[in-house]
Amino acid sequence: MSEKGTFAYDVERSIVKKFRKEIWCRFTKAINEYDMIQDGDRIAVCISGGKDSMLMAKLFQELYAHGRRNFELTFLVMNPGYNAENYELIRENASKLEIPIEVFTTDIFDSVNEITENPCYLCARMRRGHLYSNAKALGCNKIALGHHYDDVIETILMGMLWGGQIQTMMPKLHSTNFEGMELIRPMYLIREDAICRWRDYNGLRFLQCACRFTENVASEDNAVESKRQEIKRLIATLAAEDPVIEKNIFSSVENVNLATVIAYKKDGVKHHFLDEY
Repeated sequence: MSEKGTFAYDVERSIVKKFRKEIWCRFTKAINEYDMIQDGDRIAVCISGGKDSMLMAKLFQELYAHGRRNFELTFLVMNPGYNAENYELIRENASKLEIPIEVFTTDIFDSVNEITENPCYLCARMRRGHLYSNAKALGCNKIALGHHYDDVIETILMGMLWGGQIQTMMPKLHSTNFEGMELIRPMYLIREDAICRWRDYNGLRFLQCACRFTENVASEDNAVESKRQEIKRLIATLAAEDPVIEKNIFSSVENVNLATVIAYKKDGVKHHFLDEY
């Protein structure tokens, strides 16, 4: 916990005081509801430099300071090839917020620079692999990512509209390529607008997207258009008509009735309703 009177202390107090219900309680609820932390865990809190992962780091610090100290933390930052300005902003924010980061460097941006088909997908996969690898080398058994509630409902709709499938972003999952490693998403129940309010209340500025393709507009005021941005607008339009829609999208993957599904996959095997009709 930071010393009283410091900027980091005020930020920490805002999390558990002003934003207690919409951020802190939802963070602890997700951890408890999805059983994300076990005794002896060493968690690599992965920080990209954006608002979500920076808030997640502060939430974990607060949990460690005032909760059960049955786990250890490492705050892991990967530099995949940021330009100097973006990299410096990450380091400045970490210093200001008193987050003791460990940085490692990769050449991911150079590797995907010439890729024209699905560069973002490839970049994300490569980043995930490097995070697992470096976290494991540091003795961690889990990595924590800063995906939030809005990411979840957007992913559900994107999968249906552009992927032709029903799936969700899971709150936790085992790594298929790194034995003994697990991924957790403790921001799973936190709304993005609450994160934005916390950021603005504290006068903070974070990266929006700092990849090679968008670094010329890498501030939060200049978000690059994407399929996710399209789906954000769609959900916002629907929610303006009926706010329960967002909750229903989230709940839809918790209430799947297999008796009314044409086909589904389990462990890579496709099951069709005619198999048992």
